[in-house]
Amino acid sequence: MYSGSQNSQNQTSSVFILVGLFGETKHALLLYTVTFIFFLMALAGNALLIILVHLEPHLHTPMYFFISQLSLMDLMYISVTVPKMLVGQVTGDHTISPSGCGIQIFFYLTLAGAEFLLLSAMAYDRYAAICRPLHYPLLMNQRVCVCLVSGCWFIGMVDGFVVTPIAMNFPFCHSRKILSFFCEAPALLKLSYSDISLYKMIMYLCCVLMVLIPIAVISSSYALILHLIHRMSSSESHRKAFATCSSHMIAVLLFFGATIYTYMLPDSYRTAEQDMMVSAFYTIITPVLNPLIYSLRNKDVTGALRSRMQSGLSLRKGVKRKA
Repeated sequence: MYSGSQNSQNQTSSVFILVGLFGETKHALLLYTVTFIFFLMALAGNALLIILVHLEPHLHTPMYFFISQLSLMDLMYISVTVPKMLVGQVTGDHTISPSGCGIQIFFYLTLAGAEFLLLSAMAYDRYAAICRPLHYPLLMNQRVCVCLVSGCWFIGMVDGFVVTPIAMNFPFCHSRKILSFFCEAPALLKLSYSDISLYKMIMYLCCVLMVLIPIAVISSSYALILHLIHRMSSSESHRKAFATCSSHMIAVLLFFGATIYTYMLPDSYRTAEQDMMVSAFYTIITPVLNPLIYSLRNKDVTGALRSRMQSGLSLRKGVKRKA
């Protein structure tokens, strides 16, 4: 009897506890309901973009291939973190096992790293389309696009494989209460009572490679694009160039700004509550906004969606007539 009780205590102390996004606030139920709606919007919006790009022949271009990959990353991004939080709120079980925590950290780092690189590839694609239009079919052919996307996924996975074991192998305090709604490495390592300088050094190195290098590529691409736009005499050319780039620039600012805050700003400038809100922004809000940014502001996507809806209505009318 004593042995079973001791094993139960050991098992309980081995799990982590997620405090949730809204804690014990008065309107927690309403806020979690809104989060669930955002989750469904992100799933529907990103899945719809992926399907449209796959089905519509005129969307089979490098830009839309990259957008479909961004939607896939966002789809996985929000699916790794939000369902666990929502299920925990419904069941009252806010614990997560060490293996579950490690899986969340791995996928989170993999997807974040891959998205950084993908956004830089998308910036290069816009540079090639606007500044090198005659060479664009050669610079961004299908093989190049597949290699770029494969490289993004591969380097993102390397980032996850390097950082996750280091983060999970530190000794942790007995409390094990993570001040976040999912297992995020910075929040997790605040529970460690040992020296985490090795982790910080590797994390800063990864940030230099995974954040600063893409920022340099994106900045250079858009500096060249803006320089070319400035030299254009036609206002119509100005408008088309800005319309092509503005959606991507918004996505870059949203994602990179929040990530730099979390991973590169010193701890003394942040609180746990601020960290959680910023994490919620680029984990929940950004996957909702990206499909809206790339669809509502894009005539090709809205036209493809309208065409598919009309063909679906025509097919339904034809079935009813036969019946």
